[in-house]
Amino acid sequence: TVKIYEQGKRYYDALKAVNNLVKDARKVQQTVLLVGEISDIYVSSFQKMLTDENYTPDELSAIASGYAKMLEESSGMLNEMKTVVTSTSLSMDVIDRVYRDVRNQRNLVRYYTNRNIGISYLRAKKKNDTRRVLDLYGTDNQKYW
Repeated sequence: TVKIYEQGKRYYDALKAVNNLVKDARKVQQTVLLVGEISDIYVSSFQKMLTDENYTPDELSAIASGYAKMLEESSGMLNEMKTVVTSTSLSMDVIDRVYRDVRNQRNLVRYYTNRNIGISYLRAKKKNDTRRVLDLYGTDNQKYW
């Protein structure tokens, strides 16, 4: 009975380790995808902002600088995860923390983008030119900001 119990426990522990490894790998994949989403938000939104007449060149430079800092931070988090993943074992605590941090970073990038678009919309509203801003960033049904 003891042998069967020990054999079953070893099997269960091995199965649990594989399950944790799969969970870790999924979190790593999701984290990489989040960094890709952050980059996509930056590229697509900033391209639109460059054609938006409601920003001055200095404001566009400041916006680009803000995006650059956030992208740099996201890359740093991804590099931190890379060092954990390439070591002999995955550390779930580090992976969970980096995933949470990158997800928060993605939310920050979205917020930053939405605030900047909101500024353009308010300026357009003063000029009675909101249609152009909505066409640029999305209609009421499409807008993500």
